[in-house]
Amino acid sequence: QVHLVESGGGLVQPGGSLRLSCAASGNIFSIYAMSWYRQAPGKQRELVATITSGGSTNYADSVKGRFTISRDNAKNTVYLQMNSLKPEDTAVYYCNGFLPPIHYWGQGTQVTVSS
Repeated sequence: QVHLVESGGGLVQPGGSLRLSCAASGNIFSIYAMSWYRQAPGKQRELVATITSGGSTNYADSVKGRFTISRDNAKNTVYLQMNSLKPEDTAVYYCNGFLPPIHYWGQGTQVTVSS
């Protein structure tokens, strides 16, 4: 079992930055990969970024060069640094932990990019 808690969302102007955090507890040592997903109103949930237990990262094309996923193993926390935010980044952002074959989800945090 894994418990995930996101924080750091909010309202930001276009071009601004936010950093999301995801604190993990439970059977964290068995986690294969941690990811951030997002879901905008009326749209399907989409994968934003992934970091594996080995440190490999992968990003959606729409956020490459603007977002950075990282992890602090000492704090059992994964981060998503979001720069140059655009209105189309507005969504609920969810943290995901993958312990094969189960995906664990956080409760989500709202990110709104608007002037």
